[in-house]
Amino acid sequence: MTYQRQIELDTSGHSEIHDLTHEVGRIVAESRVRSGLVHIFNVGSTGAIGTIEFEPGLQQDLPAMLDILFPPSRDYGHERAWHDGNGHSHLQVTMLLPSLSVPIKDGKLVLGVWQQIFHLECDIKPRHRTIMITAIGDP
Repeated sequence: MTYQRQIELDTSGHSEIHDLTHEVGRIVAESRVRSGLVHIFNVGSTGAIGTIEFEPGLQQDLPAMLDILFPPSRDYGHERAWHDGNGHSHLQVTMLLPSLSVPIKDGKLVLGVWQQIFHLECDIKPRHRTIMITAIGDP
């Protein structure tokens, strides 16, 4: 069985992080998949999906560390080609990835107590994001 829905998300720009756990869990419940996987995918090349303990300190630390690894305003090849100011955004997503798969057991997400699913906006401007959620498994 396969069940697919999407989450629409408007972001304010670089470093904004959203907790998607509740919405993904709701979609898994709607899917009636009891055992399988849910795949969460950001459509676009400058938004990341992952898991984290979704608390204020880490919500600041993760984007700050990415900005240290791939700082804005550097002379990236992407900047030389497109001059759009977001070369670092593409590299940050490549480190985190645009998607995540989470096991489903007994119709629920298998996550640790302090583990939540997040979306991180890495682009420099506000974006409208589509997050594709696909639950696959047995009823």
